[in-house]
Amino acid sequence: MKGSKDGTSLAGGSSSYDDLEYGKGFGNHVSSEAIKGALPVRGNNPKKCPLGLYAEQISGTAFTAPRKSNQRSWLYRMRPSVTHEPFHPLPFSNSKIIANFGDGGSHLVTTPNQMRWLPFDVPHKENATVDFVRGMFTMCGAGAASHKSGYAIHVYTANDSMRSTSFANADGDFLVVPQEGPLLLRTEFGRLKVSPGEIFVVQRGIRFSVDLLGETARGYILEIFEGHFSLPDLGPIGANGLANPQDFKSPVAWFERDGQTRPYDVVHKLDGQLFSAHQDFSPYNVVAWHGNYAPYKYDLADFCPMNAVNFDHPDPSIFTVLTCASQEPGTAVADFVVFPPRWSVAENTFRPPYYHRNCMSEFMGLIHGEYEAKKGGFLPGGASLHSCMSPHGPDTTTFEKASNQSEEPHHIGRDTMAFMFETNLFPKLTAAAMAAPTVDRDYYKCWVGLRQHFVLPDDDNKQEQQQQQQGRSPSRSNGLIF
Repeated sequence: MKGSKDGTSLAGGSSSYDDLEYGKGFGNHVSSEAIKGALPVRGNNPKKCPLGLYAEQISGTAFTAPRKSNQRSWLYRMRPSVTHEPFHPLPFSNSKIIANFGDGGSHLVTTPNQMRWLPFDVPHKENATVDFVRGMFTMCGAGAASHKSGYAIHVYTANDSMRSTSFANADGDFLVVPQEGPLLLRTEFGRLKVSPGEIFVVQRGIRFSVDLLGETARGYILEIFEGHFSLPDLGPIGANGLANPQDFKSPVAWFERDGQTRPYDVVHKLDGQLFSAHQDFSPYNVVAWHGNYAPYKYDLADFCPMNAVNFDHPDPSIFTVLTCASQEPGTAVADFVVFPPRWSVAENTFRPPYYHRNCMSEFMGLIHGEYEAKKGGFLPGGASLHSCMSPHGPDTTTFEKASNQSEEPHHIGRDTMAFMFETNLFPKLTAAAMAAPTVDRDYYKCWVGLRQHFVLPDDDNKQEQQQQQQGRSPSRSNGLIF
């Protein structure tokens, strides 16, 4: 596969980056060259690599992992990534990033209360300059990165590009959901342009920089400390549907033309702590690579939803885009679920999400539009959390409207995209989440108006007389009056 010829090293300027080339397919073994002949003709690690390059392997799984799950890539670079000064703790020490949610974790809270946050504020540049790393804070999580178990959910807000800073996360894989502001992602494997409505995944250990293509950026991050994301099994659905493998895109080989002269600071996240090392060249000096361990992006508009075409409301699992499986079959460490525009046609069915108590915990965000179950209160750039077995469901207005709505087919949110991070592990909330100025402390009130409609059959006559006196005709169903 041919690599990108464009040597532009930073976001900005006149380029929209819409013409970037990509490899296609989920989990494929890809070979990519920015300069023809940069890949070895035979083997992975010849005595002398073509063009005087260094061979360097990055492994995403153990060497002895089964072939079907083994992930690794070989990178052919101008200088190896080991060439840097010693790492030191970052002076700004972003204590809002958490990777240990076990006992003794700092100021962590467990609550059965339904939680909701209004849109998170993006700092004004005149007040503070924050890039993707400095503007990241942890909302909740479970497990610990040091044990390679569990997950964390973060929010990022940024008003500046990373420019000469690179970031690598040794704790786990990042699944990033931009909500505001398009991004240019520079990685060791090449570049990705990602806009709201798309997602991208950067796996453990891969170095990358996030540059803003607008004034500000905001979004959500699901980090998994164990395993990697995969496509969910389709079961009775068959061979096609949901997220199709061919719609995932990976970068092609690209390197910064001034990479040998421009210094970088490499920020390394390990066990939730941030360290920085200086080097006098760009980490984006990979001229060629091959393997199946590489970042990728996906456009949520390509998701092919399945739905009920007769009766009943299907479970939200049919909207799973990516999953990270646990040791228990059918149960996820974390699922990424999307609620895209689609038709609703089920007859004699309450069509919005049903009232529910779940053994899984659900963190939701809204990219744009209005979510069908809570129009008005749940806003783009905000979030909600319903922990294990905490009841949740449509607000009062949605219930009353949907219960009396006609049964003609209708389209759900042509300009709406909501999503959910779902996990079987108990989330512990951080101090940053609990003390956020955007906490909606009146969230519970959206259900307060739900009134009792139930009437005992023995009260039929009394209720009928009351309704006749008020000029209404009773509606009967199964001996009950509503």
